[in-house]
Amino acid sequence: MSDSEAKFFNRELSWLEFNQRVLDESQDESVPLLERLKFLTITASNLDEFYRVRVGSLALRLARGVTNPDPAGLTPRQQLDAIGERTRRMVDDQYAGFRHIDLELTQAGIRRVAPGELLDRQRNLAKQVFEEDIYPVHTPQALDPAGEFPLLASGSLNLGIRVRAAGGAGDRFAMIPLGRSTHRWFTIPAERGYAYLLLEDLVALHAGRYFPNEEVLECIPFRISRNADLNLREDLAADLLADMEEVLDNRRQGNCVRLEIAQGVSDELLEFLAGRLSVPPVHVFRIPGPLDLFAFMPLTDLKGFDALRYEAWPPQPSLDVDPKASIFEVLARRDVLLHHPYESFEPVVRFIEEAANDPDVLSIKQTLYRTSRNSPIVAALARAAQRGKNVTAIVELKARFDEARNIEWARNLEQSDVQVIYGVKGLKTHAKVCIVVRREPQGIQRYVHFGTGNYNEATARIYSDISFLTSNEALGADASSFFNAICGLSQPLGFQKLDAAPLGMRDKLLEMIQSETQRRQQGQQAQITAKFNSLVDPEIIQALYAASQAGVKIRLNVRGICCLRPGIKGLSDQISVVSIVDRFLEHARILHFHHGGDDRVYISSADWMPRNLDRRVELLIPIEDANCKARLLQILETYFRDTEKAKRLLPDGRYQRVRGSRGKSTVRSQETLCQLVCQRVKQAEQAQRTVFEPHRAPGSD
Repeated sequence: MSDSEAKFFNRELSWLEFNQRVLDESQDESVPLLERLKFLTITASNLDEFYRVRVGSLALRLARGVTNPDPAGLTPRQQLDAIGERTRRMVDDQYAGFRHIDLELTQAGIRRVAPGELLDRQRNLAKQVFEEDIYPVHTPQALDPAGEFPLLASGSLNLGIRVRAAGGAGDRFAMIPLGRSTHRWFTIPAERGYAYLLLEDLVALHAGRYFPNEEVLECIPFRISRNADLNLREDLAADLLADMEEVLDNRRQGNCVRLEIAQGVSDELLEFLAGRLSVPPVHVFRIPGPLDLFAFMPLTDLKGFDALRYEAWPPQPSLDVDPKASIFEVLARRDVLLHHPYESFEPVVRFIEEAANDPDVLSIKQTLYRTSRNSPIVAALARAAQRGKNVTAIVELKARFDEARNIEWARNLEQSDVQVIYGVKGLKTHAKVCIVVRREPQGIQRYVHFGTGNYNEATARIYSDISFLTSNEALGADASSFFNAICGLSQPLGFQKLDAAPLGMRDKLLEMIQSETQRRQQGQQAQITAKFNSLVDPEIIQALYAASQAGVKIRLNVRGICCLRPGIKGLSDQISVVSIVDRFLEHARILHFHHGGDDRVYISSADWMPRNLDRRVELLIPIEDANCKARLLQILETYFRDTEKAKRLLPDGRYQRVRGSRGKSTVRSQETLCQLVCQRVKQAEQAQRTVFEPHRAPGSD
């Protein structure tokens, strides 16, 4: 390994270590049982997407003959082999954890019943369910060794079957696609608690019904993952909407990049399926338990088992937003910073809904990357347009796995007379911004929302994000320039305060890092503290290494991928990296540069990755309001005091749990942040109770 290669971790293997940290939460006995199951199911969903996108991309590069190594020195072939080996260990950990959780669930009254454990009355009910709900719906398909193999949906559950005709005429193969529409399990009567039978077990129990006069030798669940990294050639796309729909169709037929099959499969059936699906052996997984652990997520919401979940932390109302006043009156007086999910997302929804209903609002312009299925924000935009307001929505059709939903929004919004822009050619519009233009007595006033997360009120309850609402004139002008540039396909005239990718954000970040480096070289205090989801960009990493070598203290909170190697003497010994995985998904991007004591604080929609800085439309927003800045610094500092859920990245790529000093109180950052918000609300309520407000006579001043 060369000296330059030793400076970087491989991106894909770093991501797998992130998924391992999520998996570790499922094995933490201090976490409530159903929450542990939830973490386990999330790791399965994460791994599905990883294979469909990242492994799919590497497989394409390999097929095209690409041999160039990544910054860590690994070729596509080496990466695929390393991924397969690391994933195999992870799958072993997943199913060891599942067996333990399944046993504890049984003890707690949630029991998965195997076919051989069914009592007579349960068996009779299972047969009735099969005859009425399963047999009429699912149809077996013969698998011809020489014919065309059926097109299977990525991630769907199937049963591979080997049967033998009466008289021993030889074995043949068939399959029963179970798809995604049918429930994965069926409730069966139990003396106490909750009992269920898995769909594949129910079908296997009655598989002979499909094959009269033949012997069913094996009935084995399997599923595949298809390559979803199919990109649109926008330079050749005459109609982006139609071409995106074609991409979605092609994705359904992408090459198979992974085969998962029940451990008890025979060599004959396994070889047949793997061969017909053309899956490399390194990505064929014999699974020692139920396939698709994400399908168990609904179990985490079973009623009557609240003791097995976290205590609720309901979002608190923001003290800075008066519920009795217009949101525009509030923002005319002050900037508002919201920390979700500890503070409610309601003011953001209200901001857009009030704009839709306000007769003085002239226009609304908003980016939409991902939102909820029945979004009140999308409904408000449609309502605003129907009321004659000028409404523009930049809908990103290329938001992976949300393309179909975004196409549906786009069409619905266009039918409501919203001007829909399908992002920027060659880029993804990932910035989170909404601008409202309002006619007021003193003239035209702009109000703006910037966010680190999506306009999705559902995920705002489980993602940790920042919202910033302001009537700042310069930020409003910059937001207008941003929308004008995207909608008019032109270069922005220049921002007063904002920085945007792919135009100037990279240069701004490098400038801020280099400024700290130069200050330290001049003997001044210098420090960088940042929180984001991923750190991959080699140029940014090299700048951080140079800052560390100059003596700049750098603290990074990187939830997921981190290709930087911290703690290497002479290179990165001034850099520390921690990652926090807890009940809420850490998603906010917060940056702090000491800047000679004149703290520069930013929020952003962008991670420090080439895709964000070079191939996406992103925003970097300075927070200059003293109260908002102080609050962000408090939030940021809280994460670095975590001694319960934080793990430190070591120079060799392993993560080690952070432990507090003996005798000092422990800190769980998310719990502390929740408590801070609740304390603010409680103190405000107490203060309000001590204020005497007299009743006034009607008509009095």
